[in-house]
Amino acid sequence: MSTKQGERSWPLWEVFVRGKRGLSHVHAGSLHAPDAQMALRNARDLYTRRQEGVSLWVVKADNITASSPDERESFFDPAGDKVYRHPTFYDVPDDVEYL
Repeated sequence: MSTKQGERSWPLWEVFVRGKRGLSHVHAGSLHAPDAQMALRNARDLYTRRQEGVSLWVVKADNITASSPDERESFFDPAGDKVYRHPTFYDVPDDVEYL
């Protein structure tokens, strides 16, 4: 990241917002801030301008560990051989609406 004279390089933060009708936090975007408190304030101003959020999380992007899309097959394949995790061999009665 290039900096102009007098500017500091601020870390990247990922922002997650839980909406009024939501049960979980959803990734809303990213921003740069010098610390967590400023990241929260900036996230509030940027991502909840219409008062749609009830909770915010900010996480330093450096602290996130993610699986690689290139390794999708090998990473998630081991779950395929555990048939007990997928109830596809059960007979569901016709009168059961929500399962």
